[in-house]
Amino acid sequence: MRARIFLPPKNAMQSGRAGTDWVLVHTSDAPNKADRLMGWIGGGDTQAQVKLIFASKDEAIAYAEREGIPYEVEIPRERRVRPKAYADNFSYARYENWTH
Repeated sequence: MRARIFLPPKNAMQSGRAGTDWVLVHTSDAPNKADRLMGWIGGGDTQAQVKLIFASKDEAIAYAEREGIPYEVEIPRERRVRPKAYADNFSYARYENWTH
């Protein structure tokens, strides 16, 4: 069983990037089965339910190596922030036409 180390995306209700933690989850090789009575989807692998949270990527990697867990790290794409100002809406150098 492999582990996946990743930085989860921010919630839609968040605006900042502070307080983001790295997550280690185990990926299961066994397929999930549907329960015939209740209709719930599940499997017999309880490790797939474990979600460990770390403050940094290095801590998550150190934990996986210390416990002998094979892992793969997903590096997030770097976010490009373009500075904006309200005054740019009224600039003469606007690219789009003023519509209202």
